[in-house]
Amino acid sequence: MTTTPEATEYRSGFGSWDDRASVRSKPRHILDEHLDGKMFFPPELVAAVNHPEVKRNADDDLVRRVLLHRLHIYLDFTSDLEQLVVNPVTQLISRRRAGFDLPDRMLRDAYKICTDESWHALFSDDLQDQLATATGEGSPELFPRFLLDLDRLEAEEDSDTRGLTKVFFTVVSETLISAILNDIPRDERIISSVRETIADHSEDERRHHAYFAQFFQYAWHQLGKRQRDAIGQALPQFITAFLGPDPAADAHLLKLAGLDDETTRGVLEEINEPMAVGRSIRTAGAATLRLFERNGVFEDSRTYDSFARLGLVE
Repeated sequence: MTTTPEATEYRSGFGSWDDRASVRSKPRHILDEHLDGKMFFPPELVAAVNHPEVKRNADDDLVRRVLLHRLHIYLDFTSDLEQLVVNPVTQLISRRRAGFDLPDRMLRDAYKICTDESWHALFSDDLQDQLATATGEGSPELFPRFLLDLDRLEAEEDSDTRGLTKVFFTVVSETLISAILNDIPRDERIISSVRETIADHSEDERRHHAYFAQFFQYAWHQLGKRQRDAIGQALPQFITAFLGPDPAADAHLLKLAGLDDETTRGVLEEINEPMAVGRSIRTAGAATLRLFERNGVFEDSRTYDSFARLGLVE
């Protein structure tokens, strides 16, 4: 059944924000275990590390270095997403400039999300500085796939959709449930300061997830038909921008593990096989896909087909 804003009221998850938000209640996390044998990042979440070519070529020290770089890539991703995508949108929401009629409480909560996201970017950057000091290796400074995709999609906007791409791109980013945020805080193999930093982020993001799921319900039903058609057909691209493979990052990690260019290209083809990628994205994006279904997104045949082409619906 399709859900409309009239069917429910906004339920704020920020009533205890002053006491529970990490920016208000959690300390700075200090890197103190980098030489104690703990991991920088779970190897199970790094396809490059698990490929037989890498296992044949890379010893434990080299794998540890690859995992360090994967952590840097994740922290860069976080800072870029929060500062360059989510915060500009939540600032517009908070100032009634996003183009939607929203409850006053939702506007005030957007200020709190801006504060949270700035803190997430700051503590990610701070942890990267500590990692660079401790290991002598800083960020590889790659340009993330999701920003390339966002730039392309914004360039395709017309007068009906101008400004909407980044809004709904943000909704997707905030409603996806990340394996990194879910798994790393509980993984005692990982350096404590890394686990604690990501745990703080994860706790805040649960509130953000609930907020943006409700925001989507309000915003989607205020779009005109042409806007819904255009944004609806772009939504699967937003999902794959975040959950799909990032070839530049994968290639960097494979070459760091000692693979030559030709072998790297072959491994990239294997780990990014389209049908397997589609299944993985569909599983990881299940909560966001359910949100879309509840709000009638798939009732338009062209929108449904755009999801089907990327393997996101059966």
